[in-house]
Amino acid sequence: MLPLPSIDRVVQVEKALSDFVKRSGLAPGSRLPTERELMVALNVGRSTIREVLRKFQALGVIESRKGSGTYLLKPISAGTVHMPISIDAQGLRDALLMTLEVRRGIEIEASMAAARRRTDADIAIMEARLVEMETVHLAEGTSGKADLAFHLSIYDSTHNPLFRQLLEQMREGFERFWSKPFDRPDFASRSFPFHRTLFNAVVAGDAEGAREETLKILRIVEEDIKDMSQ
Repeated sequence: MLPLPSIDRVVQVEKALSDFVKRSGLAPGSRLPTERELMVALNVGRSTIREVLRKFQALGVIESRKGSGTYLLKPISAGTVHMPISIDAQGLRDALLMTLEVRRGIEIEASMAAARRRTDADIAIMEARLVEMETVHLAEGTSGKADLAFHLSIYDSTHNPLFRQLLEQMREGFERFWSKPFDRPDFASRSFPFHRTLFNAVVAGDAEGAREETLKILRIVEEDIKDMSQ
């Protein structure tokens, strides 16, 4: 496999890895090369390889087995691997509002499902992510990636892999919410207290309460999109 140029490296690695799987005749159940072998073959760093493998795992086409390696679960090729959904909007404001409509539906359902299905192990992970988010927010006034990690822990607590897969399809659009849109580090900061109350509702198994707390967060997000884009 030839080394890749630096432009759009992650996307190129996704396609190259898909081509490699197809050319190698790997069938479901086959073990993939190690991270180091892929790094050498594609001439990219470990973080890029891990990002691609993480996405493929979220899409349900590979599985990482501790102490054993990474295995193919489904046949893949460059033509069958899902590509990210893109938004044709006039500007950041419109793109955020369009994405928010979809995000609202997904996150309400995810929070309610998490309240019904969360396990003790899920609660421990959610709480760790929440504490990390609170620590970063109190120190820096914003929480960015820690905020996203908390929401992802709720998705995982649904035990429905489709929530993660949908996020992977829309990840670029969703991440705009956590990247200081409009160059405002205080974007949606007013929603900070409601993440704790959302967590409490999920822990209590209160699906309706989880729905209401999620709506509070997203209402603030919508208000800030409209106010800060003027």
